[in-house]
Amino acid sequence: MNAAPFVIHGPARPAWPLVLDSPHSGTEFPSDFDACVDRDALRDGEDCFVDELWRPATALGVPLLAARFPRTYVDANRHEGDIDLELVESGAWPDAWVPSGKAAIGKALVWRTLDDGRPIYDRKLGVAELRARIAACHRPYHAALRDLLDAAHARFGHVVHLNCHSMNAVGGAMGEGGAGVARADFVLGDRDGSSCAPALTEFVRAWLAARGHAVAVNDPFKGVELVRAYSAPAAGRHSLQLEINKRLYMDEASRRSNAGFEPLRRELAALLGDLARAAPDLARASL
Repeated sequence: MNAAPFVIHGPARPAWPLVLDSPHSGTEFPSDFDACVDRDALRDGEDCFVDELWRPATALGVPLLAARFPRTYVDANRHEGDIDLELVESGAWPDAWVPSGKAAIGKALVWRTLDDGRPIYDRKLGVAELRARIAACHRPYHAALRDLLDAAHARFGHVVHLNCHSMNAVGGAMGEGGAGVARADFVLGDRDGSSCAPALTEFVRAWLAARGHAVAVNDPFKGVELVRAYSAPAAGRHSLQLEINKRLYMDEASRRSNAGFEPLRRELAALLGDLARAAPDLARASL
């Protein structure tokens, strides 16, 4: 990509100790992708419209970082060493190898398969090709998020990081939670209580449940690299992953927003307002 692989909506200097990121809503496909499936299929991994759903954050003075590159090209929510060796031309990775287990379902740093099990490539990828994706997209995205979180922490002494995603209404063949399993309206992931104060998870869970939503915690999504890497609750750094069921705001087949989009966006704006005001107390809860 010639331009920056991300966009920051809102201020780089936050008005509240709150930062949002949307790592999987990117739709700009690099010319060197060279997949064997069409672009529509590659969008199966996309968190459609998530950056737009959370855009009201900017009116509150809360920054929202959004990836421009697609998740299936390189997944920002993975460690850069989480390489699927089955996809590598040489069968080995010469740099630090940090497997997470996601390769078992074809979803390591660079995806090998789609949710339905179809292979993305009819070839192996070279080490230089993988390194280029890391350098062009993955590292800059992580650096931008780190800078936003550090700026908020430096200003307030604590920060709440909301890692924003969406999920298919029903689990796929290669998805978490099992094929055909219906999912809750929202899934909160705090890595079994390790990435943020329990009070933060409970605040968001109770807020959503009070408005009639079914909310699951750490099932089937616990949070992956972006909440792991930037959380340190004892130091006032809290990260919570939030997954939204796509059926609440879009038609999955057509990838078009539905009548629920605007009401949900207004609801999320209200959540952000309440969360921003509560963030200082929530961030101090585990200190």
